[in-house]
Amino acid sequence: MVITLIGYRGSGKSSIAPRLARRLDWHWIDSDRVIEQQAGCSIRTIFESEGEAGFRQRESAVLEELLQQDRLVLASGGGAVLLEENRVRMKAAGPVVWLHTSIEGLTKRLSRDRAGGENRPSLTGHPIAEEVAEVMAIREPLYRECASIIVDSEREWPEQVARRIARQVGLAPGDLNSDATDAGGNR
Repeated sequence: MVITLIGYRGSGKSSIAPRLARRLDWHWIDSDRVIEQQAGCSIRTIFESEGEAGFRQRESAVLEELLQQDRLVLASGGGAVLLEENRVRMKAAGPVVWLHTSIEGLTKRLSRDRAGGENRPSLTGHPIAEEVAEVMAIREPLYRECASIIVDSEREWPEQVARRIARQVGLAPGDLNSDATDAGGNR
């Protein structure tokens, strides 16, 4: 089984994945790091040289490989849900957890993350607040469609979110916490 974390850049996937993996005694991988290691350059450089289509091809190939593993927590790239084949593979591999964060929360986090801005390409060329709103308008329905679990990752520390996810996927003792919902919006 693979637990795939999805959500916009800055939603906490790379912070929560290692904590969740440690809690479950699984291993974890950040798919963007794998793509960069295989390419020998940053995602920004891949976008500059191959365009978004080239990057998405690389991403899909990496996801196909990673989603065949077992006992893996996968921090996927924010745009991994754009291709239907990726969404199908994620859902087939195990629970897909959308780390939901408001547009305002994402904008604050991304504005503070200088390193992420240097390594990540702008997707629209607009200021960060506009970009997040524009891109989320496209991605939010895809995150919602793909997710088997939706967890608010804005108001709690990564360790708390990891504990909540472990409970939701039924791999940790404890009651369902009322702040997590299933993909249908049920608590």
